[in-house]
Amino acid sequence: MKKTICVFTATRAEYGLLKTIIKTLIADGTFNIKVVATAAHLSPEFGMTYQEIEDDGIRIDRKIETLLSSDTPSAVSKSMGLTMIGFADYFAETKPDAFMVLGDRYEALAAVCAAFNARIPIIHLYGGDTTEGAADEAYRHSISKMAYLHMVSTEEYKKRVIQLGEAPDRVFEVGEIGIENALHTKLLSLKELSKSLGIELSSNYALGTFHPVTLENNSAEKQIKALLKALSKHKDMQFLFTKANADVNGRIINKLLEDYCEKQRNFHLFSSLGTLRYLSAIKHAKFVIGNSSSGLIEVPSFKIPTINIGDRQKGRLMASSVICCEPTQSDIEKAVAQALSPEFREIASKTSNPYGDGNTSKKIVKIIKKVFSNPIDLKKKFYDLPFKLENKRT
Repeated sequence: MKKTICVFTATRAEYGLLKTIIKTLIADGTFNIKVVATAAHLSPEFGMTYQEIEDDGIRIDRKIETLLSSDTPSAVSKSMGLTMIGFADYFAETKPDAFMVLGDRYEALAAVCAAFNARIPIIHLYGGDTTEGAADEAYRHSISKMAYLHMVSTEEYKKRVIQLGEAPDRVFEVGEIGIENALHTKLLSLKELSKSLGIELSSNYALGTFHPVTLENNSAEKQIKALLKALSKHKDMQFLFTKANADVNGRIINKLLEDYCEKQRNFHLFSSLGTLRYLSAIKHAKFVIGNSSSGLIEVPSFKIPTINIGDRQKGRLMASSVICCEPTQSDIEKAVAQALSPEFREIASKTSNPYGDGNTSKKIVKIIKKVFSNPIDLKKKFYDLPFKLENKRT
């Protein structure tokens, strides 16, 4: 009898990465794959993106409603509670042999807690990253500590997961799946992208996504206003933006983006572009701007500049094509000028992506097959690293 792997997905971005792995697992045929969609996927406000999963020909085993129509800290905590309840019931009913989760969001942490309590082995994709400006930092490391099997993107991140006490023989460096998507997806031409979006695009446009910096207090409004003021200096360019995700203060950002979009003919806002259109939009853009992880992971493979604003992604590995700036109008304006300069565009055209070679999904499936062909012992031993404490007199 085939073992069952339950795959968790809550957002458009994380599904865009998981899609290739899900399809590779299904095509391999070793496991029974059950996809569970939750949170923002089921929200009209965030684009009902579960439909993208179904459009890709992937069957959703269960839709679990968890998202409240608020993004205050209290609402996030309540959504986490609903997630735990929903997944506790689901796991009690279906009893999967493993639970796969990617990343670092609060919904993922809540679902992982339910899986851990149900004694279900957890496969964690992309632990070991650091994002010092976001609560995701703590969520990610917490998930790593509950996970049994770890897939990380770089050697540095592998070391960090081991530093958390995870045994090296359960931590595997596989590269970022986003690179595989970027390099191996047949993308739309500029004409095809224009038709799909219903916008007449020239090659003179930029792509943007800006999320709240969740470890800062009430900075979202000030920062998004600074960004929009900086972009308003470039009336000759078009801007394609996707909305912020369902984080604390994300709705503040989205309301300001909506108001700006109504007044500016060169600014276009989308709840979600989907993987194909999003990657195609990167391909033809002058630069990508905001604070999304995709600007650091996928975009360098397209050899164009990324403008990374503020501290949300602070601590992550960055290619030479990434320009970091403060979330102020003047700094963003300088960064845009740099991204458009021939000198920096030459640097970006020669950049090397630190997140792998684009052959990730097959590596992940091969590892899962090998690990789960043997009995799983959830009684993990903490892996201690040797170190010496300084003796200090008090």
